[in-house]
Amino acid sequence: MRARAAALALAAACAWFALPSAQTPPAPPLQTRATHALDQFGAFYDARLSAEGIVGSSVLVLRGHQPVYQRTFGFADLAARRMVDADTIFHWASITKTFTSIAVMQLRDRGRLSLDDPIVKYLPELRQVHNPFGPMDAITLRMLMSHTSGFRMGTWPWGGDEPWQPFEPPGWSQLVAMMPYTQIEFRPGSKYSYSNPGVIYLGRVIELLTTDDYEVYIDKNILKPLGMSRSYCDTTPYHLLPFRSHSYWWKDGGPVEARFDHNTGITVSNGGLNAPLTDMARYLDFLVGNPARQAAYDGVLARASLEEMWKPVADVERGPDGTVQMGLSFFLEERGGLPYVAHSGGQNAFISHFYVQPASGIAYVVAFNTAAEPVGPDRRGDTRLVDREIRDYLVTNVIPWLRAR
Repeated sequence: MRARAAALALAAACAWFALPSAQTPPAPPLQTRATHALDQFGAFYDARLSAEGIVGSSVLVLRGHQPVYQRTFGFADLAARRMVDADTIFHWASITKTFTSIAVMQLRDRGRLSLDDPIVKYLPELRQVHNPFGPMDAITLRMLMSHTSGFRMGTWPWGGDEPWQPFEPPGWSQLVAMMPYTQIEFRPGSKYSYSNPGVIYLGRVIELLTTDDYEVYIDKNILKPLGMSRSYCDTTPYHLLPFRSHSYWWKDGGPVEARFDHNTGITVSNGGLNAPLTDMARYLDFLVGNPARQAAYDGVLARASLEEMWKPVADVERGPDGTVQMGLSFFLEERGGLPYVAHSGGQNAFISHFYVQPASGIAYVVAFNTAAEPVGPDRRGDTRLVDREIRDYLVTNVIPWLRAR
């Protein structure tokens, strides 16, 4: 109990860490009001994370193609009392989906596939799925990318919740074995419904067309070209283990460690990415579009193809807080009257989110290593709530000042 109390007290501590700048020019100076708004946000961020018992977190804001703010909080490893810092590697879960769809667009641009190809052209095993709405040929790659295919949400609903079981199914054959027990839940193309299996099928297509493992293809064609040198999929390279964050479920009155350095197996294209925020800032700059690096960025994906992914395909929700639509793997959100490109992630007690406003060149990314237990009520660890509050605070109180140059 004393150790837990001490850990929670120390989790309220935060530290500033300067980002490496030897290879980049200094960021544009912030206006005084913007600096003040960021300082106030830092106090808000610390207070909310402390109140929810979040073990560790980091947030980074990008403006003018440079990180202008990063704040870190708490522990990357509670047992070792290792603090989160600018080099801490978090798990990004479903944000991986955006990398998968960028890879699909790369193959489309190179004439290897069409987005309107039926998925069974590449994965004939899917003909075993029960589709009460018609033939499986009606389900296209575009539908999988926009979550309008009719496949269920859950990745693997038949186990994986015991410590001795694989974290996710290791091999493609396990998914194929369950296809006769899978059904399409609504008419393909008729509406949005988030689906993890649909993205796993896209990852399989990438592997079949390129003969590379998914992790290898993404590293060669996205991570390395963007300079994301400390990013990788699944289990951590030995030299990066000292920087890998642990993760924690908040349950039974305190943080309980989740599986460390888990392997997402065949589901890697759905949620296998790990990276420090400094690498994710490079990804955000690619999304924003940097004239000084556009030739290199076009080598990853032409700007027109990237912006094609941000055209609405289906409504997700409409409400008083704004509208959310689905593009091709990116969420298109209206917040505070302004458009954003966004995606979140959540797996194994890691929670993450990024928001990008390409027109102004402003973006932010946040990661947490704590979440409430997946089953049962708990009064703390509601990281999803904190994530929404951070978004609302930045959209309302910070980003308007960053836009006012």
